[in-house]
Amino acid sequence: MAQHDAHSQGIRVLVADDERPIRYLMEKELPRAGCTVRAVENGEQALAALEEQAFDVALLDLKMPGIGGMETLRRIRAAGVGLEVVVLTGHPDVATAIEAMKLGAYDYLTKPFKLAEVEVVLRRAAERKRLRREPGARAEAVPLRPAAEAAASPIIRSQGSAMAALLATVERVAPTEASVLIEGESGSGKGLLAQVIHQQSARAAGPFLAINCSGFQDQLLESELFGHEKGAFTGAAGAKAGLLEVAGGGTVFLDEVAEMSPAMQAKLLHALDSREIRRVGGTRALRVDVRIVAATNKELQQEVRSGRFREDLYYRLNVVHLVVPPLRDRPGDIPILIEHFLQRFRQPGKPAKTVSPEAMAELAGYPWPGNVRELSNIIERVTILVPGDIIRPKDLPASHRAATPLPSLPSVDPRSLADMERQHIARVLAETGGKKMQAARILRIDLKTLNKKIKDYGIPLPPPR
Repeated sequence: MAQHDAHSQGIRVLVADDERPIRYLMEKELPRAGCTVRAVENGEQALAALEEQAFDVALLDLKMPGIGGMETLRRIRAAGVGLEVVVLTGHPDVATAIEAMKLGAYDYLTKPFKLAEVEVVLRRAAERKRLRREPGARAEAVPLRPAAEAAASPIIRSQGSAMAALLATVERVAPTEASVLIEGESGSGKGLLAQVIHQQSARAAGPFLAINCSGFQDQLLESELFGHEKGAFTGAAGAKAGLLEVAGGGTVFLDEVAEMSPAMQAKLLHALDSREIRRVGGTRALRVDVRIVAATNKELQQEVRSGRFREDLYYRLNVVHLVVPPLRDRPGDIPILIEHFLQRFRQPGKPAKTVSPEAMAELAGYPWPGNVRELSNIIERVTILVPGDIIRPKDLPASHRAATPLPSLPSVDPRSLADMERQHIARVLAETGGKKMQAARILRIDLKTLNKKIKDYGIPLPPPR
């Protein structure tokens, strides 16, 4: 197979995916990010392409007819080809993607993915390849840059003093090995900040793996973190490495860490203190080398005082404490974020839309209880639905116009987070005419969670349209 040094034309990318729209998207859009792209539709063609020319990164779909992505990866590694591999997978195949990383894949992306995510992973993978080929360079050694210059994520774009202070702390802590605890409201950008910390650390060439601790029961969470041996429990058809093992040399992001049960808190604490794990059903201790960044939308110290979170684990995670300010406290950042999302969600082959001054004033006056995530969702929606090039006030959802009166609801404290969340849910329900499934999709929560919030907050359903 062909092996050459990278040339100056940018990152050379090989895409192997049997879905034509994905191949078309990569061929059309990645060159705008400085990549040269060759797209093929199966593993056989990918291996043939590697015989003909050199690439820096290969994007391999795991499910392809003929030779799939996993077998293609095995053959690439067996041939000693010096490129990084990123696997593409659907949500049900995340466990398989983790196994691919054991075989030497650099990272994985789950479908559907955003083009901006692909660009970030490609840059990191290409940098890792370059460092590996430099004489005397260690794979984990990466040049550190100021956080404000490094990350493409919108959390970095700020004009406010609160964010400036936060980023200054990130710049100091990122190069260290200290565990970091990030607190902030849902959607404020805690996960993005965790990625920035990883990207600016000496572990940037290693994996960055995230897990939402609230999404698993104890047995599954233990298996995801520590791995399991074959036959460890019903359905364990084979051995599987856990995130703490697979992310060796990199960072593990524990989102919603406050939702861990006391039993799992104890197991995590032991793993962090000893830097050893045992797979579920296993007897052999395995050394792990990961940095932990944890996040929660709760005040974790209050959870400790109430007895819901272990004090010793709290201090183990809380070496450095960061608080991400909510978007309502960063009004000067809203226009910057909107511009970022307009570029991110622009339609292929078309210029990005613009927001009229009147619409910008409406958006700037909205309290954004869902924070950056909610703003991203709204800009993505209007980018898709507005036919013209300019987004005007009439194009905004009625629920997101600053002048729109709030639904009549009993109020506890109009400044509290709970009251703002209640008002926002009521707005979305009003916008959808009481259609809860549609409202849940807009809010990016499941129907069970929405029903619970409607019940807890006593939100009346609007009459159907």
